[in-house]
Amino acid sequence: MISVDYWSAWVAIIVIGGPIPLGAVNLVYSLYLSRRHLDAMMEALKSSRFVYLWGPAWRGRGWFGGFVLITVIAGIVVWPKADIRYGRLDSADIENFPPRLKRLLVIYVTMMIITVVWMGITYVLLKLR
Repeated sequence: MISVDYWSAWVAIIVIGGPIPLGAVNLVYSLYLSRRHLDAMMEALKSSRFVYLWGPAWRGRGWFGGFVLITVIAGIVVWPKADIRYGRLDSADIENFPPRLKRLLVIYVTMMIITVVWMGITYVLLKLR
């Protein structure tokens, strides 16, 4: 394996610094989702216990509450089985959830996973240096 010290400068900048702009894109996308689509998502999940109990409280917390709600709703919609089992989510809400909103949430979760994996790989590469 070639040491990180021998990489060209541009490769090192892209590999090591790549998660930073991707994280910024994630924040902007989360802000977009919370400002434009959060009300529609909460309306689609109106029978779910989590949204019914915690939605209005987090919704009133400004941009940070919007980020929290988008993240939780994305996890609930993308991986619904555990939440249905625990009673946080109504199965009818998931069946009737709008596909266009689900697609936006899948994009959000995918970007988050890519960012975390990229940061992990960068950490390992720097530790093995």
